Parts: sequence; structure tokens; C-alpha cells
Amino acid sequence: MGGNVCLTLALRYEHEFLALIALEACDYSPGWWIEPLHHPHIHGGEVVATSVFGLMSPESPDEYRWETWWYYAQGGPGVFKGDLYFYSVDSDYRDQVSKISGKLPIFFLTGEYDFACTPEMTERTAERVQELRCIIFSGGHFPTSEDPVKFKEVISPVLRKILALDPERRREIGAFTARSSLSIARSERPAANASGRRVIEL
Repeated sequence: MGGNVCLTLALRYEHEFLALIALEACDYSPGWWIEPLHHPHIHGGEVVATSVFGLMSPESPDEYRWETWWYYAQGGPGVFKGDLYFYSVDSDYRDQVSKISGKLPIFFLTGEYDFACTPEMTERTAERVQELRCIIFSGGHFPTSEDPVKFKEVISPVLRKILALDPERRREIGAFTARSSLSIARSERPAANASGRRVIEL
């Protein structure tokens, strides 16, 4: 869902971000609007969780895969069905991705075992927005939860590249990290500062 939201952000708010990381994103993924997912004869939680289990990499640790299964089993009745409507119906960007200017760097990351958003779908989308930052890695549709250790290896170089795009921000982050470490060492709680926060409506 978040990967596809990045396409909307690139279309509408390209001047608001330094870069975007579109995780498991593509311009169109049909077939996921599944009517029976919310039906009185079906245990929605277990069916939903089991339906997404196959989207994970068989190489991911079992502990994390079953934990991800458990996350999806917790959804309220009909919630995931609605999510899939957004993913498979509302998120049809085929006529829009060509309007993305390419001024905002977008890093497309997709796991090779993902069959909801296949590597081919991601590569096709990246080409249509003239974006060469496309990384296909050994993982599934839920890399942040199904194998966080491996995903850290994938995402860390991307984050370093994004920081390199803005030296001024890199210095600010370095100074903030140093101050935060000092505050934690002194057992002080850093004050929250939301003055620069902006709400973006989709």
C-alpha cells in the first residue's frame, strides 16, 4: 500500500520530499479485490493471513513469517478486503505514471518472491517514470517484518544515497544524533518538536 502511495506523492508533492522509497510498488496489480474475504462462512482473519503467507520468501526465517501471519490475522472484519480494493482498484496508475516528472528521486525496491507486485511490474513502472533506481532483492512482499535483518542490508545503502543528495540535511542529522545520544546518556527525554510537521492529504 505504502509503495503505491509513493506514486501519488511523486505526482502531487514532488517538491516536498528529498526522495521516496517505493517498497513493493507498481502502477497496477490486478486481481486482488477478492469478494469472499468478508463473508459469514469464512474466517476472515485466518483466510487473510494465510492468503498473504505465500507472498513471503521461503528464505525468510519461520519465526518472522509466522509473526507476520499473526499481524494479518488481527485485522477487523472487512478491513483487509477494503485495503485490497485500494491496492487493486484505486491504485491503477497506468495512465498517471508518465506524468511523474522524474525530478524527485524514487528508489523502487521489490522482493523477487513477491507475486502481488512482481519484479517485472516494478521494473515496468520504474521505466515508465524514467527511474533507474530499481533494486530487486531476495525477499518477499513484507521484507520489513518477514526478514528485518536482511532488509536492513538492502535499505541501509539506499538511505546513505538519500542522505548524500542533501549534504546540509546530513549535517543536521549528524548534529541531531549527537545531541540525542547525549540526552539519552543523561537520561533526559528529548522534547518533541512538531513545529515543522506538515500534514499531506491524499
